[in-house]
Order: sequence, then structure tokens, then C-alpha cells
Amino acid sequence: MYEVGVVDQFEAAHRLQGNFGPATRRHGHTYRVELRVRGAALAADGTLCDIGQLGDGLRAALGALNYQDLDELPAFSGRNTTAEAVATHILQAVRGRITTAGLKSIAVLVWESPSAFASYEEEL
Repeated sequence: MYEVGVVDQFEAAHRLQGNFGPATRRHGHTYRVELRVRGAALAADGTLCDIGQLGDGLRAALGALNYQDLDELPAFSGRNTTAEAVATHILQAVRGRITTAGLKSIAVLVWESPSAFASYEEEL
């Protein structure tokens, strides 16, 4: 199985609802985001997927989140803005921006810190 991906980042604030200790207070992150696609076969040009297309799609999705309070965005209305929710939102925003022919899966990893991440993956 082949895998290619791109990495980008954005700044945003949020607060968690529930039993999350200090994270229930408004705080910010420099979110590091990895977008990965997997597939079993390469195209005739020797690539799995155009990484330029991946990068463009990821930048477009993150642009709407950068320097925002995630709790105030309609996309997260009624949802706890966990890293899992952010990963799901980004994947859904990117999925329609890339050509998925021949790909088996797409995944987004959202790092809230250098030591903590959540991911969401869908089969295509």
C-alpha cells in the first residue's frame, strides 16, 4: 500500500465542554494537520496522488479555521470542538477538493501539541 501526504498548520482557540480539567477554559493551539491518502497502485506517471492538489485542498480547508474561535463557527455548532471533531471537519472539507480515483482511503491527523493528536480516516 502506498501513502502520500502533506502537512500544514493553523492557529485557533476553543474550549472543551465536559470533564476536561483546565481545557474547559478558553485556550489556543497551533494545530499541526497531516493529510494522508493511501492506495494500492500508482498512476501511469508513477504517483499515487498529486501532492500539489493535496496541499491546495488542505490550505483551503484550514484557511476557514485560521485565527478563529472554533466554538463560534457554524460548522461546530452543537459539537464539542475536540481534535476528533476538527479532524472530521477538515477531512470532509478536503475530500471534495482532491481527485480520489484509485485511492483507498483518506485520513487527517490533527496535532494539538507535539505529543497529542487525533485522527479521522475514511475509506474511499
